[in-house]
Amino acid sequence: MKLLKVISTLVILIVLLTSCSPVDAIRGCPDGIIEWVDMVMVNDIKYEHHFPEPNKENIPLTIEKGDKLGEVTYKMADNACSNHQMKNGDAAYLEKGTPIYALKGYPKSFLVLANDKVYVADQNKKAKTAGELFPMKNLVKNIYFESTEDGSRIHTFSESSKEEFLNAWYSLTLEDVGSLIKKGKLDGKRVFLEIELNNGVTFRQLYWADTNTFHSGIIGNKEMKEIIEFEWSKISNNKNSL
Repeated sequence: MKLLKVISTLVILIVLLTSCSPVDAIRGCPDGIIEWVDMVMVNDIKYEHHFPEPNKENIPLTIEKGDKLGEVTYKMADNACSNHQMKNGDAAYLEKGTPIYALKGYPKSFLVLANDKVYVADQNKKAKTAGELFPMKNLVKNIYFESTEDGSRIHTFSESSKEEFLNAWYSLTLEDVGSLIKKGKLDGKRVFLEIELNNGVTFRQLYWADTNTFHSGIIGNKEMKEIIEFEWSKISNNKNSL
């Protein structure tokens, strides 16, 4: 009995010292230096924040905080193992107790706000189409091609192409990213697409031109491929066709 009490006390001390969950503490987490993507999960949707803060890029944001959706219950950085499976309330770098909000005027399944940063949906198991994963119709200001070398904007879609892109987007189907990797679908010529929303928030979609597939698992159709190829052909001095 004394041995059991000693073991129990040691487990509690380890948990307190590492600020980990009991399971992670016992497993010896973290199991190495891990560079997490800045992400958070709430309502069974994983959201990510990739880009630098607006004051570093001089991008003005016009966002208004909406209803509170939840709060961070577990900080993964310095606590979780590399094979950690995210659950609601988990965040890579946000501190425990950080509130998570919706954004007024934008679907909560698309964007959330935490610690003054906007997070964009990345994985939603309930979504079956691109429009369900990224419900952005009437919310997009511009679509750009970015340089694959430094991420700078090299071309802006015409207004008509933007509207055609968004109309085609809604019906595109989603597939499991893991299965697409096994099929070799996420390979070949890469094109960086930057989507700028009306509120100034931007996010990137990596498009694989050879397979007409987006890195998020969205499968392009003939119309989408033609729109992207048409805009790509308009880039000045462009010698590389898609």
